[in-house]
Amino acid sequence: MSQTVILQVAELEVLIEAALTGADVAPAHARSVARALTAAEIDGQKGHGLWRVPSYAAQVRAGKVDGRAEPVLQRPRPGTLLVDVAHGFAFPAFDLAIPALTEMARANGIAAAGFVRSHHFGVAGHHVEKLAAAGLLALACGNTPKTMAAYGGRKPIFGTNPLAFAAPRRGQLPLVMDFALTHAARAKIVAAANKGEPIPEGWAVDADGRPTTDARAALAGTLLPIGGAKGSALALMVELLAVALTGAQFGFEASSFLDDKGPPPAVGQFLLCIDPAAFAGPDVFATRIEAVALEIGQDGARLPGSRRAELRQRAAREGIAVDGALLAEVRLLGAAHRLP
Repeated sequence: MSQTVILQVAELEVLIEAALTGADVAPAHARSVARALTAAEIDGQKGHGLWRVPSYAAQVRAGKVDGRAEPVLQRPRPGTLLVDVAHGFAFPAFDLAIPALTEMARANGIAAAGFVRSHHFGVAGHHVEKLAAAGLLALACGNTPKTMAAYGGRKPIFGTNPLAFAAPRRGQLPLVMDFALTHAARAKIVAAANKGEPIPEGWAVDADGRPTTDARAALAGTLLPIGGAKGSALALMVELLAVALTGAQFGFEASSFLDDKGPPPAVGQFLLCIDPAAFAGPDVFATRIEAVALEIGQDGARLPGSRRAELRQRAAREGIAVDGALLAEVRLLGAAHRLP
C-alpha cells in the first residue's frame, strides 16, 4: 500500500503546474489547471484532482489535448456567449468566460455561455460557486464520454453528465449543489479497478446487463443513473443543453477523458447565470434563502455542500494528504522544471 504524503496547498499547486508545463502546456494554462485540480483536492474531490495529472500530460503529448490552445469568445447576442475551447483544457476557457458572463448578467439580468470543442471541466460546482460569489445564481452542466445507457437500454450513450447549481448567501459561502447523474463518477470505478477493489451494489451493470460489484466488469458495462428513468432523462437534458446548443460531440461520439487514445473528446458545457436584482432584488432573495436554510437546519438536516468551509480551513491549516506513489509520478513529470 502506498504511503500518504502531506503537502501544503501552495506546494501542491506548484507541483501540478510544473508537471503540466513539462508536458508542453502553456504556463498560464498550466496555472489555471493547477488551481482547479488543487481546489478539487481541497474539497475532497480526488477524482478531479492530482489523479488527473498523468493522464492530462499523456493526452497533451499525444495531441488529444492542445496545451497551448487559446479559447475564443463569441457574443452571438447580448446575453449569450459561445466559447470555442479549441481542443484545449476547459479551465482556461472558464476563467475567460466567467468575468464576461458576470458583466452580461448584470447588464441583462440573465446570461448564458456554451462551450464547444471542450474537455473535462473538473468540479462543476467550482464554476458556479465563482458566479455565486459575485452575487449571481448559476447553473452549470456538461456532457462526458459515454458510460450510461438510456433508461431501458444496454448500450452506453450518455456520460455521467454532472449538473451543478449555486446561489449567493449573505455573509457565508454560497450554497452549492453538485452531482453526477450516475450513482458514481466513472473515475471512482476506474480507481477501484486499479486497486482491485469492489464497488457498491447499484452503481453499475456488466456487459450483459447484470448487476455487478466488480469494477472491471462495470467498466465493460454501463453505469446506472440516479433515480432510474428520471436520472436518464436529466442526462439527456444535459446532452441537449451542452451539445445540441453548442455543436459539441455527444457522449457516444466522444473519446475518453482518461487516456491518450483517439481524437480530442470535443464535448460541451453550458453555464447559465441570473442576477437577483433583475427579479425581486438581492435583498429579497438573500432573506428568502436564509429562511429556507434556517428551516432545513432546525430540522437537523445539512445544506448541500456545507462541509466545504471545514475542508478548506483544514487544508489551509494541515495541508492535503496525497498518495505517495502518485506524488512520485507527478514529480517525475515536473523534473525538467527543477521541482524541489
